[in-house]
Amino acid sequence: MTRFPLLSSGACLLAATTAFTAIPARAQVGATLDLGTTGVGAHLVLPISPGLNGRLGINYFKHDFDKRSGQVEYDLDGKLQTVDALLDWYPQPGRNFRVTAGVLYNDTRFDATALPDQLGSFSLNGTRYSAADVGLLRGKVDFRKAAPYLGIGWGNALNSERGWSFGGDLGVFYQGSARVSLRSEGCQVATALCERLARDVAAEQERLADDASDFKVYPVVRAALSYRF
Repeated sequence: MTRFPLLSSGACLLAATTAFTAIPARAQVGATLDLGTTGVGAHLVLPISPGLNGRLGINYFKHDFDKRSGQVEYDLDGKLQTVDALLDWYPQPGRNFRVTAGVLYNDTRFDATALPDQLGSFSLNGTRYSAADVGLLRGKVDFRKAAPYLGIGWGNALNSERGWSFGGDLGVFYQGSARVSLRSEGCQVATALCERLARDVAAEQERLADDASDFKVYPVVRAALSYRF
């Protein structure tokens, strides 16, 4: 797996720029630095027509936390990585209010490691196993790669004055149901018990996938510092 998966999404940005090939050579250009629920980001802003801008950008957010699913506590190492291709429509040209729609390349993922309880054991699908017998219990959670976005916002990086300005976004993107895998590595008991363990781990995988369904819709709240060149 690539260490920096956002680099592989450069093709998405290249394809999206074809939407702006009709822009005059002397057109305005703006850029933003963003901070919010999508992490730290940067966007390039280009005009398409009066009252309509295009935004291309990337965002990155790393979040580590613990979450309980059923009777199992998981240590989750999360990385939210997205590439945006957005259209900003200003209903009243010259004003700052905008409606935004677009699509994100969504490389959000979580690496999960199950943590044994205070007794050094796991309760999997109602059966208790010692941590030594289970070995390592690890999993992965990710989502669909193409995620539609809809929201509103304030500010225009391509305002009439060259220099700095502020803006923000309020919206959601839909990433669908989580794709979850969970496995035991290094079962230390007899083959029959390892097979039973595998069935119980599969049941816990379904439970974890059900819990992860809470993240089908991801909220976007972010502030932006903009500059028009």
